[in-house]
Amino acid sequence: MEWKPDKSKEQPVYQQIAKRLEQQIIEGELQPGSSLPAERVLARRYGVNRGTVSAAYEELRAMGLLQSWQGSGTWVSQHLWGVRQMPNWYKYTNGGAFLPAYPLAKRIQDACFDPAIINLAKAELTTSMIPPLTLQSMEDTGEMRFELGYAHPKGDPKLREVLAAHLQEQYGITASTEEILVTSGAQQALHLISLCLLSPGDAIAMEGPSYSYSLPLFSSAGLRLYRLPLDEEGIIPEAIKLLHQEHRIRMVFANPTYHNPTSRVMSQARRRQLLEVCQELRIPLVEDDAYGALTIKGGKKPPFPVKAMDTSGTVLYLNSTSKTVAPGLRIGWLVGPRAVIERLADAKQQMDFGTSSVSQQLARHFLERTQWQKQMERLADYLFTQRAAMLDAMDKELKDFAVWDVPLGSFHFWCRLLQPLDERELLDAAIREGVVFTPGGVYGAEQGWLRLTYSWEQGTEIEEGIRRLGKVLQTI
Repeated sequence: MEWKPDKSKEQPVYQQIAKRLEQQIIEGELQPGSSLPAERVLARRYGVNRGTVSAAYEELRAMGLLQSWQGSGTWVSQHLWGVRQMPNWYKYTNGGAFLPAYPLAKRIQDACFDPAIINLAKAELTTSMIPPLTLQSMEDTGEMRFELGYAHPKGDPKLREVLAAHLQEQYGITASTEEILVTSGAQQALHLISLCLLSPGDAIAMEGPSYSYSLPLFSSAGLRLYRLPLDEEGIIPEAIKLLHQEHRIRMVFANPTYHNPTSRVMSQARRRQLLEVCQELRIPLVEDDAYGALTIKGGKKPPFPVKAMDTSGTVLYLNSTSKTVAPGLRIGWLVGPRAVIERLADAKQQMDFGTSSVSQQLARHFLERTQWQKQMERLADYLFTQRAAMLDAMDKELKDFAVWDVPLGSFHFWCRLLQPLDERELLDAAIREGVVFTPGGVYGAEQGWLRLTYSWEQGTEIEEGIRRLGKVLQTI
C-alpha cells in the first residue's frame, strides 16, 4: 500500500512529506542524483495541493538533501557522502526555542534575492533613496571621530539626547534619555519585549491582519496570539475587553499609523479610546510606528502617535530608521517607563553588548541635522511617483481581478482578489513568471488578499511586474 500523509495528525502535512522523503534518501531508496517527481505530480499522488509539496521540497533543499534548477526539475543531491552517518539535521533545524521562518515567508525571502525577479514584496527603500551617510560626509563636517568600543547598554547617550528632541519635535512624544533604549532595529525591541516582559503561555492581542503574524518570534516565546478585528479606523477597542475577559490578555500590539499591510490610519478619537481601554484594563500597549513619517505628497499628516497622549506609562513606543533612512543601519528605539528600559537594556547587554557604535553615530549625525526634513520631503515626492506608477498599472492590468484602496502613506497597496485562489499556487506561478508579491496569509489574513509594494522597484519595473501578475491571474 502506497504511503500517504495523514491529514488528521497535528504535524503539518508538508513536514510529513519531507520526513518521508528524507527517510527514503537515508535508506537508499532514493539514490544520489535520482530525479524526483514534479511538484504537481507528487501533489496528485498524495492528495495535497502543490504548495504543500513545494514546502516539503524546500525543507529538504535547506538540509542539502535535494537540489533544484529552474526548468530542470528536482533531484537527490549528488554530494550525500556519509549520508547514513549524518546527524538528523531536520530535527535540529526544526527544533530549538527560536522557530524557523514560516514556509511561505521563506519562499518569498528566497525569491527576493533573485535579481531576475521583479520584486513587489520587498518593503525597503531603493538604493537611490538612501541618503549618503558616508565617512567622507562625516569628515567634511569635522565629525570623523568614531568611537569603536562597546556602546552604552541603553544606547549612545548623545544619540538618546538627539532622539529625545526628535521624538518631541516630530511626534509630540515627551521622553527623557533614561526612557529611551536604542536597539538593533525595531524587531529586536519586539524580541526583547516577548522574552523579558512576557512568559510562555501568556496571551497577547494584535490586529488581524498584521505584519507581526509573519514573525515566528512570538510563537518562539511560547505566546498565544489572538486577533483583534479592524474597521476603517483601526482596532475596535471593545474587542480588547472581550478578548481580555476570555483569555486574560497580557499585552496589546498595534500599528496605528499606515498600518502594515493595510496602510490604514487610526483616527485621533480611536487612538484615545484604545489608550483608555488599555489603561482601564492595565494592559501595556506596544505601538509600532515604523511607517508613521511616510506621508505621501499631497496627503494629510496623520495624528500623533498614541504615545504622545500617554501620561500613565501604558505605551511602549517603537520606531527605527529602517523605513525612512537606511535599513542597513539597524537602528531602532523603544520608549517606555524607566524600569522597563532598565530591564530590557540589561537583557540586550547580555545578548550583544549594545548596538553598533558606528551605526549609532551615523544615525545621530543624520537625525540631529536638517537632513531628516529634507529626506522626508524627498520620500514624499518619491512615494507619490511610485504609487502613481503602480496605480496606473493596476488600473490597466488588475481591475478585472482585484479591488483596492489608494494608500495615503507607506509603501503598500492592500488588494482583495475578486476570486480567492490558493496562495501557494498563486505565489509559485507568479515567481515562475518572474514577479514576487506577499500573500495576505503571511499576515494572518484570510485567503484572497495580497500586498503589493512599490518602494523598491522603479516605474517601468513596477509596470512590468503588475503586467506579469495580471497574466498569472488570467491563466491560473
